[in-house]
Amino acid sequence: MDSSKALDQQTIFRTWLPLAASWLLMGAELPLLSAVVARLADPDIHLAAYSGIVFPLALVIESPIIMLLTASTALSRSMRAYKKMWRMMTWMSVVLTVLHVAIAFTPLYDFIALKILNAPVDIIEPGRIGLQIMTPWTWAIAHRRFNQGVLIRFGQSGAVGWGTAMRLVADVIVLAIGFALYDVAGIVVATAAVAAGVLAEAAYIRWKVQAVITGPLREASNGKGPAITQREVILFYLPIAFAPTIGLLGQPMLTGAMGRMDVPLLTLAVWPTVNSLIFMLRAAGIAYTEVVVALLDRPGGLRQLRRFTVWLSLGLSVPLLVLCTTPLIDIWFDRFIGLRPELAALGKSALWFAVLMPPVTAWGCYFEGLLIHHKRSAPVTEAVVFFIVTLFGFLFFAVQTQSMPGLNAAVCAMTLGGVVQMLWLWRRSHGIALEYLEK
Repeated sequence: MDSSKALDQQTIFRTWLPLAASWLLMGAELPLLSAVVARLADPDIHLAAYSGIVFPLALVIESPIIMLLTASTALSRSMRAYKKMWRMMTWMSVVLTVLHVAIAFTPLYDFIALKILNAPVDIIEPGRIGLQIMTPWTWAIAHRRFNQGVLIRFGQSGAVGWGTAMRLVADVIVLAIGFALYDVAGIVVATAAVAAGVLAEAAYIRWKVQAVITGPLREASNGKGPAITQREVILFYLPIAFAPTIGLLGQPMLTGAMGRMDVPLLTLAVWPTVNSLIFMLRAAGIAYTEVVVALLDRPGGLRQLRRFTVWLSLGLSVPLLVLCTTPLIDIWFDRFIGLRPELAALGKSALWFAVLMPPVTAWGCYFEGLLIHHKRSAPVTEAVVFFIVTLFGFLFFAVQTQSMPGLNAAVCAMTLGGVVQMLWLWRRSHGIALEYLEK
């Protein structure tokens, strides 16, 4: 990528599109798993074990390495910086994998599953087996996200989308084998597919990044790379490392609040469907942070990126508005998802409260990208704290007053939390934007 060339909308779009596709493809993984496991023996037990124990635990364990993608995009400008990031990533993946093993293979699992998660007895052992199979998860994701950042930094974002496609291909192959055998437990099929998928994606991304490491990255290191120290890398990453972990606290808050409001069983039954739909409609905006980090240095970068954000936020608003105002919402919930009428009605009502989420996500990622590019990582975590506080405050009020249906309250709390998070990121990045405009 020629960093001296003025930035234009086409370059931004070409950088953003494969990243957005990658997030959308990742959103398709859970429906694929559910569709296969639901057709195997004891589907309720194995789906509950995956969604209630394995996936939440694996996600919490790996959460400190989620921001490696953004950090690598920001810092991997020279071989020196790359090696220091690699060292930090390696230690983190080793430590977190050891933690995963300690939970999956020791009595610590029983304590977490029974005492903390309060999981039903029937899903305890399937969950243990699934978590054990998922042991490579954190290591593979750490390496994949780190190398994806290098690819994005040097204009190779297309490989990121293809990597996710490789992941889904591996998923489908393992799921097809499990479905054909049929006698294999659903949790084994699901977790083996996920583990194979992340390993395949990590291997593909590692293969693709080699050309960047031996080419543009090495060339950028001919005495011109930033003299960044290991301490500076760690101090940059630490403030954002646990931002995803803090954000994950919102999930038990949401389910806990919905369980204390009217018709809790119906509400919790439709929640995964509504939540996954909202995620898919926000996914293209989530991909924007790394685009801003990678392209802001280009001549005219700020103005062009801000202009693209306007169009992106408007474009992301359309699908949700169309769903809410046309019969497509009935087709989605009633026919495609196959919800019972009473569940579909809850989902349709709640979706109106998510209308602001896609554009808020796009603007929040734009402001986050400005901050990360300038190595101001602390405000990102501060914004997540504001999100959680707002979420908790609204849910507490809704539970105490019983003033609205539980699903509506959950989606409204997420939207308000996202707005507050975005406003804090705007406030903390405002000075950076002014500096660019004054140049």
